[in-house]
Amino acid sequence: MQKALFPIGGLALAITLAASPSNAASLQEAAAAVGAANAKAIEFSGSGRWFQFGQAPNPTLPWPQFDVSSYTASINYDAPSARVQIVRRQTIEPGRQRPAPVEQKPDLYVNGAQAWTLAPPPNSPPGTAPVATAQPAAVEERIAEIWATPQGFLKAALAANAKSEPSGANVEVSFTAGGKYRYSGTINDKNQLETVRTWIDNPVLGDTLVETSFRDYKDFAGVSFPAHIARIEGGHPVLDLNVAAVKLNPPVDIPVPQALVSAPQTNVVSNKLADGVYYLTGGTHHSVAIEQRDHVVLIEAPLNEERSLAVIDKIKEIIPNKPVKFVVASHVHFDHSGGLRTFVDADAIIVAHELDKPYFEKAWAAPRTLNPDRLAKSQKTAKFETYADKDFLFDGSRTIQIHRIAGNGHSDDLALVYLPAEKILIEADAYTPLPPNAPPPPSVNPYSVNLYETIQKLKLDVNQIAALHGPGVVTLADLRAFIGPATN
Repeated sequence: MQKALFPIGGLALAITLAASPSNAASLQEAAAAVGAANAKAIEFSGSGRWFQFGQAPNPTLPWPQFDVSSYTASINYDAPSARVQIVRRQTIEPGRQRPAPVEQKPDLYVNGAQAWTLAPPPNSPPGTAPVATAQPAAVEERIAEIWATPQGFLKAALAANAKSEPSGANVEVSFTAGGKYRYSGTINDKNQLETVRTWIDNPVLGDTLVETSFRDYKDFAGVSFPAHIARIEGGHPVLDLNVAAVKLNPPVDIPVPQALVSAPQTNVVSNKLADGVYYLTGGTHHSVAIEQRDHVVLIEAPLNEERSLAVIDKIKEIIPNKPVKFVVASHVHFDHSGGLRTFVDADAIIVAHELDKPYFEKAWAAPRTLNPDRLAKSQKTAKFETYADKDFLFDGSRTIQIHRIAGNGHSDDLALVYLPAEKILIEADAYTPLPPNAPPPPSVNPYSVNLYETIQKLKLDVNQIAALHGPGVVTLADLRAFIGPATN
């Protein structure tokens, strides 16, 4: 019997390696077949399909699909750390207008408790150096993907002295990592790992099942590895990969960029757009706080509880002694709705499209054992105000208009907010303004054309556009220039 230091989920666990019970023979044989005990790193590559988690164009539909011409995962099991490089192009969806598909090359990283992407700034000129952008919400998912590989899962199972139970001709293997992350897997009668199941926390879905399946094992230059990998997350596919090449124990060194180590994770900056109207920026996603006579209306609660708590603190600073009574959600996409639960706990009313209410109610009822948030602890019931095409919030002094952006291919529930007295329009994802001196887009974005047409149809007199992504406030003229000939 000996002890080993085993890093998993960003934690180093001192675990006693004991002789496995007799019914765990398949675990050890499966581990031996793929060289798990001696696997310090792995790299596998292929092509297939990738799906954008949490970005369904309608709450009733699966995640949108991308065709993947190249996918390479480089994993260091000892760190643990990983880099995934993808070359992808969004699949054309019949009946849904999307921007012209362009080749995207996301470069995704995780090392311990840090996750980031490496890419040039959006819409920057060709040749611009890539920069690291922190993605703290992706840490759990990317760490889970490390251990959802045959070598990774079996290595972890051996080190954790996993529980093995016979199930017909198969063996079910399970263990807990980091004190809370559950992993289970199925080994078939050929001593091949068929599935890995684990649960990660998601701000919208709570405890979220991630299930990875493997089939068609073959020899890749001396390494036994599945030729096909499929992954489901949140009930829908996120990966379907045909593996073409595998390397065992290649050099994989993934240091955390120094800029991320000292960077603040949450920063809310307030910019006054008009009397009582504040643009809350400081991160990748923005919000707008609107002061009413005895309360505040917040437009958008993105990302997660950490961001929402920081927004609440900022609102208390700039609009003291007035609670947030309403929070308007632009649409259901997870990056824009992940902070809503915090405001439910704070007794705010969620203003959302009628498509979104049943989705949120079902999602928010799911278990939240991995990372219980404030609402999980208070168990308060969400209060909604829903609409089909438009809604108005009026307190006797300021009118706030909410309009669904009908026919927008990005999301069927996408909405804009308009302040008629101030002539301010607030929107997300239909139009993301370009940074100063950025080149024009190579093709016209139909989402932005649709937004402009909606503004014209509704006869909105717009002076300022507070986009909930991008570098800052722009004008209607900027939107017209962005879409160019489509305005003619």
